[in-house]
Amino acid sequence: MDEKTKYELEFPITSSPQLLYQYISTPSGLSEWFADNVNSRGEFYTFIWDDSEEKARMSSKKSGERIKFRWVDEDNNDGDYYFELKIVVDEITKDVSLVVTDFAPEDDIEEAKQLWENQISDLKHVIGSV
Repeated sequence: MDEKTKYELEFPITSSPQLLYQYISTPSGLSEWFADNVNSRGEFYTFIWDDSEEKARMSSKKSGERIKFRWVDEDNNDGDYYFELKIVVDEITKDVSLVVTDFAPEDDIEEAKQLWENQISDLKHVIGSV
């Protein structure tokens, strides 16, 4: 497997943290912006895009604040990589941001960031934060 590099992106989002959390933590919320379809069985989530399917395990979550999915192989063994979606609220301004942590091969980081920007743009449209 290619070595991947960790990167982080922050997106300001006009939304309550509670509403935003519904869209990053539930199969129905995720399927509105992140993938074409999302199914879950217990802690395992299946993300479906066009003709590809990826499985991940919800490895940690803090209600209303963050969720982390670790990619798994066909035997449901944890892989080396994960993505995390974290809601950050500025204590003074109360501005809400979504911080995305993900991994990509060094050569593909710009493309991966662009993909997240497109996904988050879709999320903002869905929750009316444009």
